Amino acid sequence: MNIHSNDPYAALRIPSFRRILLGRLFLTLGIQIQAVSIGWLLYIKTGDPLALGLSGLAEAIPYITTSMFSGYIADTKNRKHVLMGALFFLFLASIGLLFQIMSDLNASTQSLNTLPYYFALFCVGLSRGFMGPSLQALWADIVPKEIYHNAATWSANLFNFAAVSGPAIGGLMYGFMGPISANIAVCVLLVLSLIAFTFVRYVRPQHKPSNESLGHKLTAGLKFVFSHQVLVGAMALDMFAVLFGGALALLPAFTKDVLFLGPEALGILRASPFVGSLLMGMYLAHHPPIGQTGKLLLIAVAGFGVCMIAFALSNNYYLSLILLASSGAFDNISMVIRGSIAQLLTPDEMRGRVSAVNGIFIGASNEIGAFESGLAARFLGLIPSVIAGGSMTLLIVALTSWRLPAMRSFSIKEHGMNQDR
Repeated sequence: MNIHSNDPYAALRIPSFRRILLGRLFLTLGIQIQAVSIGWLLYIKTGDPLALGLSGLAEAIPYITTSMFSGYIADTKNRKHVLMGALFFLFLASIGLLFQIMSDLNASTQSLNTLPYYFALFCVGLSRGFMGPSLQALWADIVPKEIYHNAATWSANLFNFAAVSGPAIGGLMYGFMGPISANIAVCVLLVLSLIAFTFVRYVRPQHKPSNESLGHKLTAGLKFVFSHQVLVGAMALDMFAVLFGGALALLPAFTKDVLFLGPEALGILRASPFVGSLLMGMYLAHHPPIGQTGKLLLIAVAGFGVCMIAFALSNNYYLSLILLASSGAFDNISMVIRGSIAQLLTPDEMRGRVSAVNGIFIGASNEIGAFESGLAARFLGLIPSVIAGGSMTLLIVALTSWRLPAMRSFSIKEHGMNQDR
């Protein structure tokens, strides 16, 4: 098969990469539907934005605490097997969550015992902690290095397509069919994801055995990331933008108490950032961001912060949709650039551990950011908390531009694999 680096569909011509994308599609759909249904259920039963933040914290704790170990496992074991094992555990956790919802809805009391929900979300975070490094390293083993940027773009596009559909489907199913039907759909989607990954053809690359201590092996990814100014800068920018600037966790509260709408509107609002991200991703597939990459990343994160501030000030449903979609477009630029840089600079034998560090920087920051948002909303108020978070994002961009000059000058096209440390 002839694959050219300037072909916008190069990565899609690889059958196993297409199967990985299909598996990720079902997986992301399931996670998004689950997030919408659980978030709405918790908020209408408790009326407390902190409950939304605690749901994020319940996922983040196991995600962070297992990341170094899961990255090591992804680099020393068969990555496909690790991925499928973690996915099966997520399926079991989702089954448990479904039965808990059924039990609560059939109970005569209107009160909700939130502890089982947080425990189930803890299990979800644990499984995601092992899936993340294995999934990222798996496609990097299958795709040639010269088209990593193209694979990163299509991976982001697929994620955003699922993230567009998932919340909308979740909100509509919750609104018209109830939370039980929504979470049954989650379990079905996870089974379909397992089936898709089963058909990925993968042989684990052989690496030289290392005599380094276990402690050094576990922390090697962290040391590698911090030895590259551009790599750590790209991850840190995304981490702080999501940590302080994100408002997705508070969307149930904005939908109900600011826009005065229901779960159907929540699903569309939650999907709108990913609509913008998907449209931007399609553009980037044909116009990859390989020139002036560092400057573009700084501009994208700053644009994300501005959109969050404007969203907090909006009380118009359609304006809020546009602002959230714009934030998603900026976020996609950041996602593609970060993914391209990470895969280009990382040696094959360390992909799992570097992906694990990326998961701590980015993946867990979504959940920690949800907790931060809920806590800030409790003490500052709903709207002021999002304004403060967007302002912090702009401050982080300014500090990064000042303290990391290599970020401003970095270009994938000019530096590639020879970026100075």
